[in-house]
Amino acid sequence: MDSEYVDFDDVLCHAGQFGKYQWLLFLGLAPFCINLVLLYFVQFFITLLPDHWCAVPDLIAAHISPEIRRNLTVPTTFDAEGVETRNRCLVYDVNYMTVLQEGVTVPNTSWPVRQCTSWEYDQTGGYYNTIVTELEWTCGREWYGTLAQSTFFLGAIVGGVFSGWVADRYGRVPVLVATNMIGAATHLLTAVSTSLADFLVYRFIAGMAFDNIFVMMYVLVLEYVGPNRRTLVANMSIALFYTAGTVVLPWLAVWIGDWRLLSALSALPMILGCLAHWVLPESARWLLSQGRVEETVKILRSIARVNGRTIPEDVLTQMKKSAHQMDDSGADQQDFTSASLFDLFKTPRLRRTTIAICVLWMLLSMVYDGHVRNVYNLPLNVFVAFSITSATELPADTLLCLILDRWGRRWLACGTLVISGLFSILTTAVPAGNHVAVALLAILGRFFVNITYNIGLQYAAELLPTVVRAQGVTAVHIAGYLAALLSPAIVFLGNTWPLVPLVVLGVASLVGGLVALLLPETLHRDLPQTLADGENFGKDQSFFYFPCLVEKKESKQPLSLGEIGQQPSFIRRPFQPRASLRGESYRSTLIRHRREVVYLPAPPE
Repeated sequence: MDSEYVDFDDVLCHAGQFGKYQWLLFLGLAPFCINLVLLYFVQFFITLLPDHWCAVPDLIAAHISPEIRRNLTVPTTFDAEGVETRNRCLVYDVNYMTVLQEGVTVPNTSWPVRQCTSWEYDQTGGYYNTIVTELEWTCGREWYGTLAQSTFFLGAIVGGVFSGWVADRYGRVPVLVATNMIGAATHLLTAVSTSLADFLVYRFIAGMAFDNIFVMMYVLVLEYVGPNRRTLVANMSIALFYTAGTVVLPWLAVWIGDWRLLSALSALPMILGCLAHWVLPESARWLLSQGRVEETVKILRSIARVNGRTIPEDVLTQMKKSAHQMDDSGADQQDFTSASLFDLFKTPRLRRTTIAICVLWMLLSMVYDGHVRNVYNLPLNVFVAFSITSATELPADTLLCLILDRWGRRWLACGTLVISGLFSILTTAVPAGNHVAVALLAILGRFFVNITYNIGLQYAAELLPTVVRAQGVTAVHIAGYLAALLSPAIVFLGNTWPLVPLVVLGVASLVGGLVALLLPETLHRDLPQTLADGENFGKDQSFFYFPCLVEKKESKQPLSLGEIGQQPSFIRRPFQPRASLRGESYRSTLIRHRREVVYLPAPPE
């Protein structure tokens, strides 16, 4: 037995890789996914700006209908093509009671105008009181809401850096609890905001919890699921729970009907998320990396008990021995502790790959978030548009489960992103007034970028060498947050022409599709472990390399979600560090050693 090295994955085969225990964890993803939706999108619904016009006290006191008030008071101009433009920052400077007594209900464009001092807002179509309407962020102040969205992503940058360090030092569950606490506190504070300054502060702090409020749970679940089910679990959790939350949220906002109450109530599920400390197991892989072997064994026994399985005592004994041997072999750690993020830029191919994946993720983050927020500019009711476009997540993620490990990453990422860009740009060719066609093309653009976004989530973790994977993926995601700062501003351009955001997002998608072709394919490949592996990775691939059309020489089956540097257990080869695919940036201390392995046979499921 001395020659046998047993790690967590080998023991998990005996405890059950996808049994009742894993199903319970999978269902446990739902509340945290809902919390992510609330943290990410509630801000969109509390900063909505409905149709508005200058308030004329005489007309309001006379109980003139809102439609007549709007049509009579808003100055209107027409361009050479007859397109109407309404200036909601001005109002006709006339005696409206006299005008109405004369039977006039249509304004005369020659009437004098003046600046508005107060506004009234359309409360039909589901619209309600928001912070924008309450503080009158209109006419020169519309960009306040955009600023708040960008401030949120600034907080995400700070939170992303610190949460990874905390997760490596104190564990995954403490970070999960802390981010839910931050989310709950900031949403309660947001509900009592009275100025732009405090609103921005609360949104910045809320951004610090972004992503990690769900990703920590997401990574935790994937660590307890066998490799052959990780693609399914990873994508279907998003498809089911994330989609359900985003589809329902608009109607929850309409039903509540008040921005302060919506913000306060969205804190309640996050408060419940703090119960994770007493309910969820800590990451057994992290515990093992910290030398807390007995706690790892206790969790593995619990998994086996719930799954109706039994772990042989000699297997547990050998895992303990292997863990102690790892602790005693500091020399093995040098390769994994000496490399830094800057090493990714020292050699030409690895530098090109690193830059390309950063640029791709930046464009993806900007385009995805832009499509999410651009529903405000679509020729549909904003609540209907948000639900419909959000629903595209389900078919997109389901389709990805079926084709990702068959078609590969590179050409699929390129194709879906280019198609998304073409659909977005085609909206400019739609005849004026054909609102259905514009909405349909925008929805199709969102559908295809959903697919690319989910590919991108794991592409970086597969491409970057194991020795710098944690640092590299963190840097890539931070680059994405920086790019996402621009998406609210892009959507804001819709105030000049509603199709401008789609054109900008479409061009960015086309560029992103071309950038994807600069990356090597990772399907059916042993993924890079060292910096030298990263430099040589993909050298044997031609530009038109497509994994479906070549013999699978490198592996007996595709590498799927969570199998970074990992081959199926029946392939005997030197040990390669394992890691969860998405959320890899939070697991930098999990893998420290490389040694020869003789895997123990796994019992049949």
